[in-house]
Amino acid sequence: MSESAQQEGRSRRRAAYLTAGLGLLHAVLVLSSLGILRRAPGINASDAELIAFYGGGERQSVLVAGLYLMPFAAISFVWFIVALRTWVASYGRPEHSLFSNVQLIAGIIFVALFLIGGAAFSIDAAGIQLANATPDPSSMRLFPQLGQVTVVVLAMRMAAIFVLTTSSIGRHTHVLPTWFNWLGYPVGLFLLLAASLNTLLVTVFPVWVTVLSIVLIVRARRIPRQATLPPGTVWPLPNGG
Repeated sequence: MSESAQQEGRSRRRAAYLTAGLGLLHAVLVLSSLGILRRAPGINASDAELIAFYGGGERQSVLVAGLYLMPFAAISFVWFIVALRTWVASYGRPEHSLFSNVQLIAGIIFVALFLIGGAAFSIDAAGIQLANATPDPSSMRLFPQLGQVTVVVLAMRMAAIFVLTTSSIGRHTHVLPTWFNWLGYPVGLFLLLAASLNTLLVTVFPVWVTVLSIVLIVRARRIPRQATLPPGTVWPLPNGG
């Protein structure tokens, strides 16, 4: 069977499951990385506490979060965006081009800011681990604070736009439940307007992604197994079958 024929015969049911799986993976990675980063000393920690943490073995946890978990969370979200948009398009219903384009751009900027935040959180630990840099308490306060501003404030603003546009797309195409579409508006406005550097704010977005993934799983179970993606739909994973 040709590659194009395989693409056209892929199940919409499996497409929904894959989209949900990518969303759940992203949520787990984000929540795991935040849980690890919250163990690091804060901006009000003493110089001795900062040097003890970053100069000792505990800095490894920051490296794991900033150099592994957060990048893979960003990668999984890139795939999630494409899979979600493909799944919505598979219904063949007219989409609002403005919302669709803004959703894509907001998702891309969110990923970029999230990666920058991961670099800021881990740069001190990486310098000590990889370059034997001398622990600098001032730097250990500055860069994690930069990471917080980037992730908690800037990235969450883009996450808010992603939530709002996804809700609008769902309401316009009727591919998502009405209650979920309307729930997205207060969630998006909260992320957009919240003025806080508390990393707990970031948990709101992966929780929303988790709920969306569960919705997709529930909807997938109602899709007939023989339902296929429309001819010409390019599925993002070449061997997603």
